[in-house]
Amino acid sequence: MKTLSIYLIALLFITPKTVDTSYDFWGATGHRVVGKIADDYLCGKAKREVKKLLKRQSLAFVSTFADEIKSDKRYNEFYTWHYINMPFDENYETSKKNPKGDLVTGIEFCKSVIKDENATDDDKGFYLKLLIHLVGDLHQPMHIGLEEDKGGNDFKVQWFYKDSNLHRVWDSEMIEDFDMSYNELAENADVLTKKQVKAIQEGSVVDWVNETHELSKLVYKSATPDENLRYKYSYDNFKTVRSQLQIAGIRLAKVLNDLF
Repeated sequence: MKTLSIYLIALLFITPKTVDTSYDFWGATGHRVVGKIADDYLCGKAKREVKKLLKRQSLAFVSTFADEIKSDKRYNEFYTWHYINMPFDENYETSKKNPKGDLVTGIEFCKSVIKDENATDDDKGFYLKLLIHLVGDLHQPMHIGLEEDKGGNDFKVQWFYKDSNLHRVWDSEMIEDFDMSYNELAENADVLTKKQVKAIQEGSVVDWVNETHELSKLVYKSATPDENLRYKYSYDNFKTVRSQLQIAGIRLAKVLNDLF
């Protein structure tokens, strides 16, 4: 089934001869925070099904799987599923779509395999791991960034006097410099009411993409090329990073609860 699924994807999305590997993604710590938070919002049935398909591995543990397989050329066709590029003045519905697929099409394909009664548990587990990761990526603002700078990867800045880029700062550097484990970050997420959680979980995947895109516009305005970003930048923006990780975890739980 997995071989067949990959073959079908290749037919739907023309696979390039070479893959641009210059994009970065939520770092391992960020993805694990998302998985850990999601686990707290899963219903009983979803917890049982997820545990079975992941062979008792946690959401946090498998959350980095989709990045790990990037080093294996057999999985190159999944690469463009990690992001969406669109201009500031457009939304997902009006923007030009990547013929190789994107976050929205990737998430929907994963969901379709997981719901397929004819799919094996191994295939469902494989696409569940991808789904967990992609919902996290959807909430990293620079994953819904501009094509011309590769989602901020070519937006060069310094991070405490070291060469970096705007994408990497939001992906991992603010998180790593905060120097907390993913467990500590998850445990210290904001306390939310049931009404607030329900509001976060409303909407579709496309709605969530458009929401993150609005945030990405603000991120682009938060720095200038070659600027040396330091403590003040983290002070002003790390609360947004933490909020996005929490929102991603709560929405991931919603997606999984609906699936199971």
